[in-house]
Amino acid sequence: MRKLLVFLSCILIVVVPFLAEVASASDQTKDDDRLRNCGTVLNEILGVPDDIPQDLLDKADCVVVFPSVLKAAFILGGSYGRGAMSCRKGENFRGSWGAPTMMALEGGSFGFQIGGEATDFVLLVMNEGGARGILASKVKLGGDASVAAGPVGRDSSAESDVTLRAEILSYSRARGLFAGVSLEGSTIRPDNGDNTRVYGKKLSARDIVLSGKIAPPTAAQQLISTLNTRTPRHRS
Repeated sequence: MRKLLVFLSCILIVVVPFLAEVASASDQTKDDDRLRNCGTVLNEILGVPDDIPQDLLDKADCVVVFPSVLKAAFILGGSYGRGAMSCRKGENFRGSWGAPTMMALEGGSFGFQIGGEATDFVLLVMNEGGARGILASKVKLGGDASVAAGPVGRDSSAESDVTLRAEILSYSRARGLFAGVSLEGSTIRPDNGDNTRVYGKKLSARDIVLSGKIAPPTAAQQLISTLNTRTPRHRS
């Protein structure tokens, strides 16, 4: 019996690190796929006729994308959406688009969804205060940061009182329908665990976005190139 226990212990010593490495590689692949999906979703949304008004996109300091968030996950209360946020580089967020930080979306009630249909979300962070708040910690939308359903359509007026006051404008796409949607009551936060896997070392969201020295991962190429193509300059 003792020999058997020793034998099993030796197997565990060899197998457990291997399984951990396999799990880590799997998580890395999921993070890379998530970044690619963020780029695909944003590129598709900005390619439809009645999308986010260009003047609002040009005024945004940061853009957050959450691909394929499921209503069922929120009903069960145990899951959340995950995506990425890219901000303009430089002082006061006025430069080109920089390396993304991984993000998590939690809570909230999305009654407009049908069944378990996946919904894509795009959030525009409209000022420096909102951007720095999100980078620092978990932010409750409608509490810590003001949020409003964003107007849609290239010719839509973006000068309403709600739009002008909101720190974050939110949009959704489900079953091919694109619209502004309120995410009030939800929270968003940096996902530093995912950041560690994506960048291969421990980095906070603030380090990634504000230092201006972090190179975007290859998986984020479409996300960054789409932003730099569609809104290369910040227009106050």
